[in-house]
Amino acid sequence: MADRVTSTRLVFHVGGYDPRSPERVHRRFVQELRRFEATWSVKAVASEPIITADEARWNLLTEGPNWRVKTDYRLVRWDDLIESSERGSLWRRIPRGVHAFTDFLAGGALGAYLRTNWRYAGFFLYPVVLLAVLVAVAVLVGVFVGRVSGVASAGILVGVAAFAGLIHWPGRWLHLPLLFDDWNFSRAYIKALDPVLDRRLERIAHEVVAAARDLRAEEIVLVGHSLGAVLAVDILDRALSLYPALGRSDTRVVLLSVGSSILKIGLHRGASRFRAALQRVANAEGVVWGEYQALTDVMNFYKTNPVACLGLATERSPVVRVVRIRRMLEPAAYRRIRRNFFRVHCQFVRANDCRTSYDYFMFLCGPLPAAVQIHSPTGAMSAIGSDGCLLDINSGEASFLERAERAAH
Repeated sequence: MADRVTSTRLVFHVGGYDPRSPERVHRRFVQELRRFEATWSVKAVASEPIITADEARWNLLTEGPNWRVKTDYRLVRWDDLIESSERGSLWRRIPRGVHAFTDFLAGGALGAYLRTNWRYAGFFLYPVVLLAVLVAVAVLVGVFVGRVSGVASAGILVGVAAFAGLIHWPGRWLHLPLLFDDWNFSRAYIKALDPVLDRRLERIAHEVVAAARDLRAEEIVLVGHSLGAVLAVDILDRALSLYPALGRSDTRVVLLSVGSSILKIGLHRGASRFRAALQRVANAEGVVWGEYQALTDVMNFYKTNPVACLGLATERSPVVRVVRIRRMLEPAAYRRIRRNFFRVHCQFVRANDCRTSYDYFMFLCGPLPAAVQIHSPTGAMSAIGSDGCLLDINSGEASFLERAERAAH
């Protein structure tokens, strides 16, 4: 047997608007890693996390019969910022969310969503429609009690109490407070109102530049899921301003936006700062960008090129890949999650039951460079044998940088 191919990768993962702590994320990551092992017939192990204010880090070692990949995984934290919003009273969070929603309406977002992807427009309207239903139910309860008791004040008190109960349940179960917090964060991001986040993204950008220059990793991958794709673009833009040659003369840099909310922000008329950042990232010669979308995920923009949709002047563009969530999972597993739009959305960052062209963990710790997988319509499927062996061993012996260069050109 030929000597094993050993490769190194550095991954920065920016998750969506999710308040889970780094400890919880790591536990779920390890559980999903077991599924990845079974699906691709490989061995993988993750270290314990090291948690700081900006990120949580752990190492991965993945092995097949004739390859080995060492991955330095860094979870970019903003769960603390989300959690601080959750600590506020619902009586303040909901009105702030409604205000943010109206700001997006005034910014022309709804019309743009309808023109671009009607499914996302439905998701945009979901929290307000749900809130209106809960208000209507509470009013009906109050009116009923007022009429039966003959005391109007009793009806008002019962109606208010009913609304409070509905917001806490089923409102929480239906993610209403979280969605309004999400819109409030998005408005604040557009208006650059969060200095804590701004400083954190700047520090991560410095990390990306330092990693690109020290050449310890053969490939740097920034993964942005959901609203995290917006922050990943922001980080890359800052890194490019610090080091314009990023990815051109040293370590290859890959942007992987999956189930992204790039157009959620970009289609707001006030998001000129973000659109300029997106244009600079799209034009960066040293960045390979893969954009992955799915029809059944109502929280992403299916069959859209974000750069083209925003009318940005670029000579380059992301490689847009449409994937099928149904094909990633066993039929029974898919049936269990298909009506849970949050769970379907999160499949982009979970392990698959079946081998498909898109596999989150294959991008993180598989033997094929992320850049090569992006440019291949079949991803890693045709390169990995049933026993986990890298089939094209001669290609595998080439460096990540060389193979990414060939794929990009």
